[in-house]
Amino acid sequence: MIKIYQKQPIRAEQFNGTTDSANRLGVEWEDGNGFIGDPSYTPESQPCWYIPEDKFTVFGYDENSIKPDDWIIECSGNIRLIMTNNEFKKYYAELPAIPKSWADTIEEYKANHYRLELIFTELCNWDYDEQELIARAWLDGYQVEAQHDTRTD
Repeated sequence: MIKIYQKQPIRAEQFNGTTDSANRLGVEWEDGNGFIGDPSYTPESQPCWYIPEDKFTVFGYDENSIKPDDWIIECSGNIRLIMTNNEFKKYYAELPAIPKSWADTIEEYKANHYRLELIFTELCNWDYDEQELIARAWLDGYQVEAQHDTRTD
């Protein structure tokens, strides 16, 4: 999934707690070495999913541990940011979702230093609601709608 926020593309994926998701995101399972009631027990000693610090530099609300529904954002190279689902929604999910073709058009026009109004004058088959959505995406950022496979077997 790619989301565009303030003109900066981000790569983010929500961890769902499955082995497939863990393998794809570089998340590992730690069995822990303690139990509640044990005097040596600490939150770090409980079983949990985590992102290995020898592979990635990790920033987040709870060191490098990650819970299902948390988001992993690839900042650059081997740097990862972990956000709770609520944090992610607050900062990123509010962006309008637009079709990939619209995103490509916005990026093309911005790359060529065209003005926003040219989209509306050159591609005049959009209705008012679509124009409003495009303008918001141009100014605030956007996320690309998920592609759905419409083929039938």
